[in-house]
Amino acid sequence: MTRTERPVIGFLTDFGLDGAAATCKGVMLSICRDAQIVDVAHTVRKYAIRDGAFVLRAALPYLPVGTHVAVVDPGVGTSRRPIGIRTGRGDVLIGPDNGLLIPPAEALGGIEEARELSNRDLWLPVTTSTFHGRDIFAPVAGHLANGDATFDDIGPSVPTQELVRLTEPEATTADGAIDTIVTYVDSFGNVRLAGGRQELTTAFGALADGAGMTVNLNGVGPQTVTFERSFGAVGIGATIVYVDSSGNLALAINQGNFAGQHRVTSGTAVNLRAI
Repeated sequence: MTRTERPVIGFLTDFGLDGAAATCKGVMLSICRDAQIVDVAHTVRKYAIRDGAFVLRAALPYLPVGTHVAVVDPGVGTSRRPIGIRTGRGDVLIGPDNGLLIPPAEALGGIEEARELSNRDLWLPVTTSTFHGRDIFAPVAGHLANGDATFDDIGPSVPTQELVRLTEPEATTADGAIDTIVTYVDSFGNVRLAGGRQELTTAFGALADGAGMTVNLNGVGPQTVTFERSFGAVGIGATIVYVDSSGNLALAINQGNFAGQHRVTSGTAVNLRAI
């Protein structure tokens, strides 16, 4: 296969920085020396499938079309399937069938086809039950990126309706109020919420910058905050509600850590209410 551009492999894990991610990258590069591996994240919260899916959904649309490997896999070595998903944009996502790959696939034009990774000729010669990132996902991605295997080669088709899907949290709105939930906490301590601009407009109408509202966290509060478009619109230490760069509702403290200060984690209930 003749290529005019170097293939791109996006790579996300919850492995941290102790060498496991580098091991997988070494496998991919040993098979496809020309690959450009983009480290999407390796500090995803341990076992947090939904966090990994959130980061992938936000990041992958800005990467070139390619093969993308994701490993947040608390079920490694069990009956959960290793899968590949071909998307409408043309990307191939490789990882466990635990819901991790579905949100990014939908952000990349939807699921065109899914296959189980069962072709052992594309795995490492010796595999283990605890490191499928190295033994299965990385080599399959390397062969796909290298062009010596096609998507059809990785294994049999899986009906898309059989793929494991995460239950997506939703925001509910009423006149002057939103009930929502924390879906992700980033490294700054900013918290993303279920819902976006549509829910904000439905509940509060066309909000002007600086509009006030109250926030209750797990029923505790209220705290007064303001709606703003950017952090710098308020003083250091002030709390804002905003719509983030991916369209999600979010809460943050300007140059502070909202999640740390309020002991907020994924799943925390949030109520926003007009003053």
